[in-house]
Amino acid sequence: MIVLVIDAQGGGIGRQLVLSIKQALPDVEVMAVGTNTAATAAMLKAGAASAATGENAVVVCSRKADIIVGPIGIVIADSMLGEITPKMALAVAGSNARRVLIPFSHCDNIIAGVETTSTTELIQKAVAEVQKLCKTS
Repeated sequence: MIVLVIDAQGGGIGRQLVLSIKQALPDVEVMAVGTNTAATAAMLKAGAASAATGENAVVVCSRKADIIVGPIGIVIADSMLGEITPKMALAVAGSNARRVLIPFSHCDNIIAGVETTSTTELIQKAVAEVQKLCKTS
């Protein structure tokens, strides 16, 4: 089972996801892709088994992953201050992997109907969904 964590900007969300997934599912391979080197370094430091940076890495790793986890912006072209390219968003959205998307209302993308929840709680909920998906596979 390969869980791919994708993040942008400083990689803080990705770092928390990698740490939490590794703690909850120690036998799962956690792969990380950052849209920039800072995001990648944060996730690698958190314990990702492998990591890469950039558009092509998102495309290639999205094909290899069983589960993709990250902020909802990873499927919205030009989101996350422009760090998510159209090619990245298409690769994630078109992947055969199951996607666990965290509903952050950032960067001009408002998620209607989602209650205000702390980042910690959103990450806990995302990890719980990953655990469920790993159990059913």
